[in-house]
Amino acid sequence: MPELPEVEVVRRGLERWASGRTVAAAEVLHPRAVRRHTAGPADFAARLAGRRIGPARRRGKYLWLPFGEDGFSVLAHLGMSGQLLIQPPGTPDEKHLRIRIVFEDAEGGELRFVDQRTFGGLSLHPGEDDAEGLPDVIAHIAPDPLDPAFDEAAFHAALRRRRTTVKRALLDQSLISGVGNIYADEALWRSRLHYERPTATLTRKQTAELVSHVRDVMNAALAAGGTSFDSLYVNVNGESGYFERSLDAYGREDEPCRRCGTPMRRRAWMNRSSFYCPRCQRAPRPVPATR
Repeated sequence: MPELPEVEVVRRGLERWASGRTVAAAEVLHPRAVRRHTAGPADFAARLAGRRIGPARRRGKYLWLPFGEDGFSVLAHLGMSGQLLIQPPGTPDEKHLRIRIVFEDAEGGELRFVDQRTFGGLSLHPGEDDAEGLPDVIAHIAPDPLDPAFDEAAFHAALRRRRTTVKRALLDQSLISGVGNIYADEALWRSRLHYERPTATLTRKQTAELVSHVRDVMNAALAAGGTSFDSLYVNVNGESGYFERSLDAYGREDEPCRRCGTPMRRRAWMNRSSFYCPRCQRAPRPVPATR
């Protein structure tokens, strides 16, 4: 699933090309693409017609297009392969086109949701009564580290209370949103923290350094247009990011650590992989068993 930088790149594209436009019609070409909209494809398409799209918004890995009239928003979940593309008039349909949204100003093209693996989708939801109009189904998602509302002190306190490890905490969207496997490994490498480090052992300084590195790696990825390991992640113009060329940890098994030269290692972790330097990121000592 795309992580925060990739989703933010898409949000910025939608902000430029879709916000402020009025929907003329919507067409659902695959019902699975709106399975989270419980009223069904016909209702989804009918309720979009005539609505004006507000400023595109994002929290963590989720983005949504609000409508000012009644507080409802179209929430986009990109899944593993979802793409939101702005296509010029007359562009041939993509092989895996799932939803088409046509604007009243036809010369502006149309918004298409393309999804090869059909894990993602669009759905219509009421918003919370706040300035963001956060869709109710993602109200539990914590602010991300690039959000001015992110509370670093509260995050540290939550880490100290949890009986978990640091990488699990970084991927817990109720604690901190937007961080996925790739950027967690990158931030941990920069922080010299092993992915199995217990969160209760982190000092306030270590938490602050970790959050700072999460921000740095995300801002660097944003500047590069995101991270693309295949052709499935693209921005609204169909272009791939190239931050993978700058990764220090993820995907670098057996390559020399950029700090100390020690071969990087990969370990299976929660149906994923963790990449780390065994010298720079020392594994925590086992806790002696109690009798």
